[in-house]
Amino acid sequence: MDMRTILIADDETHILNVLSIKLKNAGYNVITAEDGAEAYGLACAQQPDLIITDYQMPRLSGLELCSKLKCDPVTSNVSAILLTARGFSLSEEDMKLGNIKEVITKPFSPRKVLARVQELLGETVTAAEVG
Repeated sequence: MDMRTILIADDETHILNVLSIKLKNAGYNVITAEDGAEAYGLACAQQPDLIITDYQMPRLSGLELCSKLKCDPVTSNVSAILLTARGFSLSEEDMKLGNIKEVITKPFSPRKVLARVQELLGETVTAAEVG
């Protein structure tokens, strides 16, 4: 099987680093962006299998990024996980407009993010990887 590519977009460097390490160690190719506009360009150029994006970012919010990707024929089928601050929620309509499959509240467990990534990509999750 080909190596799956995950795009992580977040303006907080430590979140990019933590998630990148976790996903690379699990065998994924990881690309990162520090704002929504950079993430959009990378997604169109590299067509990742999944996107993990922060909601609040400069230049394009995570929701705007996901909506824009859903409208582009090249990236319309790419699913997303949205990371957000506590207390924020998305409507079912917003989630569908952006092909958002999961909203994960910060702070989060990198292991749980990995397990959700594997689940969304239809891969088997072993107890050793989660635990």
